[in-house]
Amino acid sequence: MVHSAYDSVELLKGCPARIEAVASYGSKLLLGCSDGSLRIYAPSSALAAGDDGPLSPNPEIRREPYILERTVTGFWKRALVAMEASRSRDLLLSLSEWIVLHRLPNLETVVAIGKTKGANVFSWDDRRGFLGVGRQKRIGIYRLDGGREFVEVKEFGVPDVVKSMAWCGENICLGIRREYMIMNSTTGALSEVFPSGRIASPLVIPLPSGELLLGKDNIGVFVDQNGKLLQDGRICWSEAPASVAIHKPYAVGRLPRHVEIRSLRAPYPLVQTVVLRDVHLLLQSNNCVIATLSNSVYGLLPVPLGAQIVQLTASGDFEEALALCKLLPPEDSTLRAAKESSIHMRYGHYLFDNGSYEESMEQFLASQVDINYVLSLYPSIVLPKVLTIAEPEKFPDLNDESHLSRVSSDASDEIESSSPSQLQESDDKSMLEIKKMSHNALMALVKYLQKRRYSIIERATAEVTEEVVSDAVQDSITSEPYRSKSSSKKRGPTYISSVAREMATMLDTALLQALLLTGQSSGALELVKGPNYCDLKICEEFLKERNQYTALLELYKSNEMHREALGLLNQLVEESNSSRPNSELTQKFRPDMIIDYLKPLCRSDPMLVLEFSMHVLESCATETIELFLSGNIPADLINSYLKQHAPNMQSTYLELMLSMSENGINTDLQNELVQIYLSEVLDWHRDLKEQENWDEKTYSSTRRKLLTALESISGYNAEALLKRLPLDGLYEERAILLGKMNQHQLALSLYVHKLHLPALALAYCDRVYETGLRQPSRSYANIYLTLLQIYLNPQRTVKEFDHRTSNPVPSQNIGTQRIGSAKVKSRMAKKIAEIEVADDTRISPSSTDSGRSDGDGDEVTEGGGPIMLNDALDLLSQRWDRINGAQALRLLPRETKLQSLLPFLEPLLKKSSEGRRNYSVVKSLRYSENFQVKQELYKYRQTAVKIDGDSTCSLCHKRIGSSVFAVYPNGKTLVHFVCFRDSQNMKAVRGAPRKQL
Repeated sequence: MVHSAYDSVELLKGCPARIEAVASYGSKLLLGCSDGSLRIYAPSSALAAGDDGPLSPNPEIRREPYILERTVTGFWKRALVAMEASRSRDLLLSLSEWIVLHRLPNLETVVAIGKTKGANVFSWDDRRGFLGVGRQKRIGIYRLDGGREFVEVKEFGVPDVVKSMAWCGENICLGIRREYMIMNSTTGALSEVFPSGRIASPLVIPLPSGELLLGKDNIGVFVDQNGKLLQDGRICWSEAPASVAIHKPYAVGRLPRHVEIRSLRAPYPLVQTVVLRDVHLLLQSNNCVIATLSNSVYGLLPVPLGAQIVQLTASGDFEEALALCKLLPPEDSTLRAAKESSIHMRYGHYLFDNGSYEESMEQFLASQVDINYVLSLYPSIVLPKVLTIAEPEKFPDLNDESHLSRVSSDASDEIESSSPSQLQESDDKSMLEIKKMSHNALMALVKYLQKRRYSIIERATAEVTEEVVSDAVQDSITSEPYRSKSSSKKRGPTYISSVAREMATMLDTALLQALLLTGQSSGALELVKGPNYCDLKICEEFLKERNQYTALLELYKSNEMHREALGLLNQLVEESNSSRPNSELTQKFRPDMIIDYLKPLCRSDPMLVLEFSMHVLESCATETIELFLSGNIPADLINSYLKQHAPNMQSTYLELMLSMSENGINTDLQNELVQIYLSEVLDWHRDLKEQENWDEKTYSSTRRKLLTALESISGYNAEALLKRLPLDGLYEERAILLGKMNQHQLALSLYVHKLHLPALALAYCDRVYETGLRQPSRSYANIYLTLLQIYLNPQRTVKEFDHRTSNPVPSQNIGTQRIGSAKVKSRMAKKIAEIEVADDTRISPSSTDSGRSDGDGDEVTEGGGPIMLNDALDLLSQRWDRINGAQALRLLPRETKLQSLLPFLEPLLKKSSEGRRNYSVVKSLRYSENFQVKQELYKYRQTAVKIDGDSTCSLCHKRIGSSVFAVYPNGKTLVHFVCFRDSQNMKAVRGAPRKQL
């Protein structure tokens, strides 16, 4: 980096005496000469205008010749060593024989510090008014007090003579022969920094930031105020400088043959070389650097920053140009922003062309250029056609190669014809295009777009919100009718004047393509999952070409294209489950994915859920039903949809619903499920009848489901189902339905005489009996007597069954005829009736289904038909504890042997005897308890209370005397009856008085 940062201007020449020191005060130059005189030079224009004061309108060193204004002869008695002017305090400090302080501009002497005689170096802290003086091997510290005199603060000894020194905060950095040291100005403590160079003398230069630049031969080392090395690098001069002046942002070094200017930014490159020989003094002024020769003075006046920036940009030193932009004055903020943006863009193009893609994108990001400008560098990224975003302008100094044509979404299928110049492109250009589209270039683009995305999406969202609010206000004004929005409606780009949304569409579309082109499928999936503005047509085609179906599904979902998404997902599931799966599929798609997709749609679009759930209802039946339940879709709606579109799955749905909760479906659906089962069973029965293979003990899976449903479900219409059953079959189903209608005698007759299954008849009685125990209002204790009567009167019950099946009776408490109160001739029967257990006697026979044989009870058959005595005896022996023994014995035939009744009578008599003994014990215990209570009563009635002259009332504490009194139950507490009556709420002891005497 070499450019013109300073212009060398000769300010004066031909000074009569050698210049030993120089200082600037405003626009004037103060020269200390070897003859002990002080010469003051001023710009020629200032003298011509009569402006002889230091505070001129432009108090800076001017780019014009300087003329001698005043000479003060004999200003110093001895040779001048150093001189410094303080503009803020209007003071001139000079060191010759000692340090003298003069007031500017009149040069009257303020104070001379006699103790500094023999000093060789000093350092002035203008901010605090502290003066550090190096004299021999001593360091003196003085403070300017009141602007009129110096007060000595401290004096410390040092190892050797000080060659150079400078204030650094509260400390002083000393250059002592061959090393640097940091001295604490309060305590005088010394700490070594590092050795100085072997060639040049120590050189301590303070920096505006408070840090220090220490010279070590031709190297300048940066340290902090405590002497610690900084990691910002080092300035390497071409030779060891004799002195250095800091004029931000440059360091100006005085070398033997020239003045060297270097940047203060790492890596501290050479900026300019000014050929000035024999320069023996360098002074930093407020606006320039003053270089002093023996009899002349040159001013190194800075070139305007704008001109330097142009030079640096033209030479390709963009970073230095950007650094100079930050030094532009605040009032030029607009110019500064424009220059920085232009430089960042140029720098970005430069880096991109040289393969530094990430650094290039950082520059484009800093330039805040539109993203379409950057995307023009990527011809393979297909972007949507925009209406309001202008095409990117070509950069003035860039080749046309970097501005490639853009393929719009509306013309993505067309191939642009190549011009003759394009056909003659060189191989170098082709390689450049390949390089631009390399993986690294696309990775850099991804990072760039991701950094720009947040702000662009935020602006686009704000536009959408504003538009929604505006539309709502407009709708409320115009009162337009409500129009329903289809769930499969595409959002798509609406071509209205919306720069932010079009920019967001361009960004998301490009970002999705870049992510997939760089293999970041997970990143692309995250992009389309969230709110995005991807162009549907371009992204859909792009994702299909690369088989990115998961991302395509999420893209459909984010744009509310649920029908398209579910159609694609169903197709992918079928292909994954086919015998020849598509080899292009990157993952296996399962039916449960459709269910997961449908879950959020249950409330918003239940019909769409029902439509696509049909595809998975058979393979994932349980999960689909859970979907219906979690989505609160009405069961009637689901059932009607299945009935119309998938009748074969209707029963499956109702079964699962019923298995989850019997109360989960209403009675209509329960009835419909039973009707479906019954229809299938009737068809199956009809087919077997036609084939003459029907058997009541034959069960199909549907018949088993029907029987289970008839027993467990309570919401169906039993009478309607009974009418559909054939008279010559399906007796078990008929028995269950008759039982639901409380026609227990007919149901038991079917089990006994049609099905010939006494075990089922007994189980039926058990169910009815247990139901009666759970429902005391409906007692069926004598259901076993009904079964016993059927066993003992088979022909009569068969006839009655045939009659009632041909003339069905509505479901009321229809049972067998009540057993009459016939006289019992047998003495044994009378005794058993007397010892019947309490549980049996508590059941009223009038509320049960009971019956008796015709005649006087001794007749067993009507017409001589066989009876089922063994089954009757088995019933009595198995359920002796649930049957009324007396009524059962009256029903038995007269010739029944007592030995056959032993399994029935033995446990019954044992239970009766045990109950009799228990009641006897209870009676004795109650008698004993009653006797004890009577004894205690007699005891309390015989209690006596002795009243004497000392007896007092527990309430009023007065003597009882001959007054009426009361005694509390404890027999000790006495009270006047009047006191007790007046203070019933104030009881001395718990309880009420039991006795009055």
